[in-house]
Amino acid sequence: MIISGFTMGKNALKLYYPMKQSVLSILPLVDEFIVVLGNSDADDRTRAEIESIGSEKIKITDTVWDIEKYPRGMEHAHQTDLAKSLCRGDWLFYLQSDEVIHEEDLPMIRNRCAALLNDKDVEGLVFNYIHFWGDYDHFQNSHCWYRKEIRIIRNLPDIHSWESAQSFRRIPRFDGIHYRQKENTFKLKVAEAGARVFHYGWVRPPEIMNSKIRSFSINHRGVKMVGEMEKKDLFGGYFDFGNLNKIPVYAGSHPRVMKEWMDRFNWKDKLRFTGVRRSLNKLISKHDRPRYVIISWIEKNLLFGARLGEFKNYILLKR
Repeated sequence: MIISGFTMGKNALKLYYPMKQSVLSILPLVDEFIVVLGNSDADDRTRAEIESIGSEKIKITDTVWDIEKYPRGMEHAHQTDLAKSLCRGDWLFYLQSDEVIHEEDLPMIRNRCAALLNDKDVEGLVFNYIHFWGDYDHFQNSHCWYRKEIRIIRNLPDIHSWESAQSFRRIPRFDGIHYRQKENTFKLKVAEAGARVFHYGWVRPPEIMNSKIRSFSINHRGVKMVGEMEKKDLFGGYFDFGNLNKIPVYAGSHPRVMKEWMDRFNWKDKLRFTGVRRSLNKLISKHDRPRYVIISWIEKNLLFGARLGEFKNYILLKR
């Protein structure tokens, strides 16, 4: 059994993605790790960070992003597909640049991959998500945050990254362009990995958080639209995470590879632990919109945590 790891990114270190830690977290598990790096700015040192790992398992490929050809975040999926195409494993383990796996979960993941290797009905494995918010002590679990997602897939040519690379679908005769198509796409049949993904995408210094949102917005909305947003000062100042005392506290341990990265945490004085629950940003987070605040309250207080109309981009098998 061969397991390949793969990821993609652009300006990852500059935008405070723990990409090196992400790679390190599953490097003991995989037989190779494919890293596809986009045409980053001159002051980004992501390549040097990845090369500093010094592992022969890691293979870096350079690419050029084209958000006009792949708008609405589809360049993320395109770059993910490029990385996938370079993998040779039976199982392919995808991590985004802000996702890290706990070392305690690696034996379980390997065992699941081995046990399901010859069960051809299983096309992938889903992981449980912990979405950290603002710092390393708080996490989001409201209606707007997905609880599970596919992160291991079989190495099959019809399986492609989908939409903005959050997930995967089987797309026969895919044209290589329309990553957001829904017609003639099929959800993967998956089993539980039983493991966790530690998602750190919303743990950044508040000033860098706004830079990340701006970059993300360019990839999804285009340069012209972001220019209009900048005129309204939607990315100015410090990002406000809202009153962190209003969201759950994480009580467990973090992946060991994150220690050095977490030691850089120096923006507690810019976080808020009093006042209104919602953030005060001009660009309102989805979970702060009144509709979703109400839905989340109903789910937590009346439905015992069940999600109303929860979207699951997979078919979960009992294995």
